[in-house]
Amino acid sequence: MKIQEVIMRAMAKKIKWYEAADILGISYRQMRRMKERWEEHGYDGLFDRRRGTPSPKRVPVATVQEVVRLYQELYHDFNVKHFHEKLQSEHQIDLSYTWVKTALQTAGLIRRGHKRSKHRKRREPRPLPGMMLHIDGSKHQWFGDGCYYDLIVVLDDATNEIYYAQLVAEESTFTVMAALREVIEKYGLFCSVYCDRASHFFLTPKAGEPVADKHLTQVGRAMAELNIRLIPAYSPEARGRSERNFRTWQGRLPQELRLRKLTTLAAANEFLRSSYIGEFNTKFGRAAKLAGTAFTTCHRKDLDLDLVFALQHERTVARDNTVSYGNRTLQIEKTKWRFSLAGCKVKVYEHADQTLSIGYGPHIVGRYDQVGTPLSETTPASRSRNQSAKNKPPRPKNKPAVEMPPLRKATKRVASLRGLEKSRTKAA
Repeated sequence: MKIQEVIMRAMAKKIKWYEAADILGISYRQMRRMKERWEEHGYDGLFDRRRGTPSPKRVPVATVQEVVRLYQELYHDFNVKHFHEKLQSEHQIDLSYTWVKTALQTAGLIRRGHKRSKHRKRREPRPLPGMMLHIDGSKHQWFGDGCYYDLIVVLDDATNEIYYAQLVAEESTFTVMAALREVIEKYGLFCSVYCDRASHFFLTPKAGEPVADKHLTQVGRAMAELNIRLIPAYSPEARGRSERNFRTWQGRLPQELRLRKLTTLAAANEFLRSSYIGEFNTKFGRAAKLAGTAFTTCHRKDLDLDLVFALQHERTVARDNTVSYGNRTLQIEKTKWRFSLAGCKVKVYEHADQTLSIGYGPHIVGRYDQVGTPLSETTPASRSRNQSAKNKPPRPKNKPAVEMPPLRKATKRVASLRGLEKSRTKAA
C-alpha cells in the first residue's frame, strides 16, 4: 500500500493515525510529525525533502478534504459518475472524473472495480423503435430501509427509451401484464419482447434446457393473441442492455428518492411518472438508426384488452349451471339466447382488480367479486355496450304490415276453367 493511500485513508477516518504508522512501518513519533506537516503544508509536507518539489498541478488539500467530506456526509450511496455530476452542478467543484474516482478509491470509500470478463461480440440494436422491447424486474432496496421491492422496466432496444417504470412489491404475472398493457395502450402494438426465462414468461421443463414452445404461460398466451413474439434470454450477458440499464437505475433512483424524502410506493411511482422517466430518457436515450416506427395501432377495445390481459382458465359448467374456481362456486344466471349452459366449456377470467367473469364464446355470462358473489352493479362491459347503444342513431320505424289472405288450393272446377281459357288463347 502506498504512503499516499495510507494517508488518504487516515484523512477519511477509515483508520487511526497510529494504525497508519504500523502500516508504513514507522514510529508513532514520526507519524505524528508527518501529520503535523500535512496539517501545516498539505501534501507538500508529506514529500521527502531530498526528492525536490512536488507537481505544481496538485489539488489543494482543502479541496480534497471537501470532496471526501461531501461524499461521506451527503452522497455516501451515490456511484462515482453520479457523485461527480453533483460536484459540478451543486458544489461548483470542477475536477476530472478520473481524479474523483481515484481519490475515493485511495481513501477506501469505494471499492476498486473487478477485472473485465472475456470478450463478447456486441449485438447491434434494432433500427426502428417498436421492433424489440426489453422487460425485466430488478429487486433492490430502493428506499434504503432494508425492504426489497421490484422495479419493472420496459425498455426499447433501438433508442434505450423507457416506456414504463414502476415499483411493485413483487414481480408477478399481473404486474408484468399491467406494464405490457400500458405500453400497448400508449404506444401501440410492437413486434417482439425480450425477457428472461422466469416462470411467468416461459415454462422450462428442465433447468438449463430450452423453453417449451407449445406450453404457453398466461403472458405467453396474451402475447400470442396480440401476435407479439416472446423471445427468451438464456444468459445475463444476452440481456446486457437491460442489465446495464438496471445498474444505472440502482445507482441513481435510491439517491433521488432519498433527497426528495419519498418513502412509499405510491409517491415513488408518481415521481417516476411525472418527471424522472422523462429526465432519464433525456440523459440516456439515443436516436434510432432509421426514421419511422414499428409500432402499429391496436384496434382492440378496452373490453377485449381486459380479457386478453386476464388470467384465463377453462371450466365445464355443472348441471346446476355453476362453475367451480379456486374454492369458489360461481352461479350462472339464465340467458335469453340459451336455455341452459350445463355441460358447456366456458372460460373463467381473473382480472387484475381480483374480480372474476365467465365467458362463453363472445358472450360474458357472469361477473363476480373476489369471493364469488355476483356483481349487481353495472359492469364496465355492460356500461360500454349501453353507451355504444345510446350513441347509435335511432332506427326508422317500419310501416305497419299489410295483412294478406292465406293462399288456398284451387278446386277442380276452377282448375278446369283455367285450362279451358289457356287452350282457347293458344287456338286464337
